[in-house]
Amino acid sequence: MTERDVLLNELAQGLRPMSEGIEWFDNLGQEERSEVLRSLSQHCVQARAIAEDAAEGIRRAGLRPTHTPAVLISRGRIDEQLGKVAGLAPIDERRKAFRLLLAVLTIADTRRRERLCSGGCSHWWHRLPLV
Repeated sequence: MTERDVLLNELAQGLRPMSEGIEWFDNLGQEERSEVLRSLSQHCVQARAIAEDAAEGIRRAGLRPTHTPAVLISRGRIDEQLGKVAGLAPIDERRKAFRLLLAVLTIADTRRRERLCSGGCSHWWHRLPLV
C-alpha cells in the first residue's frame, strides 16, 4: 500500500472531494501522471470493472461521449481499453482520463464491496478511515 494508492481509493470512495484529486493530479510531473493513470487502470481491473461500467463512468466523470477517453473505454474489452485510456499522452486528455478512471473504479469497487465484501473482507482499501 502506497500513499498514492490510499489517496486514489479515498477519492474513489468519496472520502476526499474530486476537486482535491484533480488539483493533486495537476501538480504531478508528466511521468508521475502516467504512473497514476496506469495504477488507476490496474485498480479498475482488480475491482472487476465490466463493460457496462463505461457509460456510467463517462457520465459520472462529466465527459462527452466524443472525448477521446470516453471513445476508447466504450470499444472492445474493458481491461484492454482501460490500459489505452491510461496510456493517453496529450496533456489535456490526461485529466479527462484521470476523472474517467476514478469514476470507473468507484463504480466497480462499490459493486464489489456490495456483492463480495458485504459480510466483511480483508481488503485494506475497504477499511479506510474518514479523512
